[in-house]
Amino acid sequence: MTNSCIFCKIVSREAKAEIVHFDEQVTAFRDIHPVAPTHILLVPNKHIESVGTLETEDEPLIGHLFSVARKLAETEGIDRGGYRLITNTGTNGGQTVFHLHLHVLGGRSFHWPPG
Repeated sequence: MTNSCIFCKIVSREAKAEIVHFDEQVTAFRDIHPVAPTHILLVPNKHIESVGTLETEDEPLIGHLFSVARKLAETEGIDRGGYRLITNTGTNGGQTVFHLHLHVLGGRSFHWPPG
């Protein structure tokens, strides 16, 4: 946890969010600026800056992150029509909050390339 990280504050409940999942490893909450009808952010409870700073010991955590993403897609009813999982890494990759997070997007059609 870092004192200045908004996602760490959400995990510790110091900041408000509409939490849709919480367990010992990850927290999921609705994005306050959604770009799709379903837009959930899924974060590890452990502060990890980005994919670029992952360590070998984080592999089980990342596997769990993706398993929870799949379960959330089912719960949200976006699993049958399809959904998109996105993680941005670094400034050029579009990362604006430097706590690893996975966007779970669904409820509309997406195009390629993303932009």
